[in-house]
Amino acid sequence: MKLTMKLTHLFAWVVAVLAFASCDDNTGTLGVDMMPASDIVTKTYQVYDVSTESYAVGDSVLARTSKSYFGRFTDPETGTTIKSDFMAQFHCDEGFKFPDKIENDSCIQFDLRLYIDDFVGDSLTSFKLSVYELSEQLDPNADYYTNINPEKFYDTTSEPIATKWFTISDRTISDTARWSSKYNNNIRVSLPDSLGTKIIRDYRQNPEHFTNTSTWLNSGNPCSKGLYFKLESGDGAMAYIEIVQLNLSFRYYDDEFEKDTVGIASFAATDAVVEATRFENSNLQKLLDDKDATYLKSPAGIFTLATIPADQINVQDTINSAKLTLTRYNDLVQGSFHLNIPKTVLLVRLDDYLNGFFENYKVTDNKASYLTTFNSGSNSYEFSNISRLISLMAKEKKEGKNSKNWNKILLIPVEITKDSNGNTVKINHDFSMSSAKLVGGQSDKLQLEVIYSSF
Repeated sequence: MKLTMKLTHLFAWVVAVLAFASCDDNTGTLGVDMMPASDIVTKTYQVYDVSTESYAVGDSVLARTSKSYFGRFTDPETGTTIKSDFMAQFHCDEGFKFPDKIENDSCIQFDLRLYIDDFVGDSLTSFKLSVYELSEQLDPNADYYTNINPEKFYDTTSEPIATKWFTISDRTISDTARWSSKYNNNIRVSLPDSLGTKIIRDYRQNPEHFTNTSTWLNSGNPCSKGLYFKLESGDGAMAYIEIVQLNLSFRYYDDEFEKDTVGIASFAATDAVVEATRFENSNLQKLLDDKDATYLKSPAGIFTLATIPADQINVQDTINSAKLTLTRYNDLVQGSFHLNIPKTVLLVRLDDYLNGFFENYKVTDNKASYLTTFNSGSNSYEFSNISRLISLMAKEKKEGKNSKNWNKILLIPVEITKDSNGNTVKINHDFSMSSAKLVGGQSDKLQLEVIYSSF
């Protein structure tokens, strides 16, 4: 009896061990045996060709920027030349007031300051600048483009109110002063003191003209409609002008300190008024004719147009990722006057761009538009996942909503503004001097790398 019980227990233990070993040998298929064959996930990697070409902007992009640009520069890499000058209005602070006791109600110095934030090219190149008063007011609510014609806004038969020969690096001051941390590089243009006197005396008779920017722009005062800063001659540099400021100096009696002193009234070009930069590109056609590459060239020069083969991709399966990479050719010309590489690039559908992406203050949604920055390590621009864009294209085509540009996208150099949380709140065209030659065109297709899952 005891022997039988022991044999029974031993048999049960052996069965358990064998069962456990059997289970352990097959854990790789645990659960799968109970699934229908159609539910098994299969991941597939597929590469598709993307065709690209250079897209001519024709000097016409929305001129919405907080800077103005002045100069002429020839790119040593491509031989293309860009020329720029600009128009600007001036802001009047609400509640603006002159002191009561200005000596003779007269201006003792009236000038312009163009503060230079950065530049490209030779800072010792000489330029001639002429300043004209605008006879037609720029509309603060209108959209102006970089092919704007200044001749529509000033009297071309009139004489300039000032002219100035200058170099970006001011040679009229000492090296010590120029390299001082307190020095802000600027171009100073003297204006007739008589114009400043007219402004002071108009204030005495019509203080309501200085209530705010709107009343100032319509006051009829000298410079109140704005000024045109015309490039007369010079080649070899481009100045990025951060601030344009109109300064009016006068002597007055200070009641608080009971003495005569000098005061300054300033009117600056700000976001509240119009700054309209005009760009003129030349020699771009040879880049557009290059079928062995495409280009990104700013400002207002060349974008890259790509055609996505969305109709070849099986959108019935789940697209996990779709990566598009644009590789840059290394420059052949090196030097101190070399152009920068566009830092940030916008990917946007061609129709969305044509239908007012910038005009309507849009930002990227990671569905129909994306942003990326230049990766110096891989020498490329990488869009890591545009799968939602491909699905959107396929959906629209299926629903019959597609246009002739349904699968075309643009790559555009842009400048972005972020809030304190790092969110992109504004996207504008990049107006800095930059250039990149990209792999593509007829000789090389880009690669769209797609990973998708099927069940």
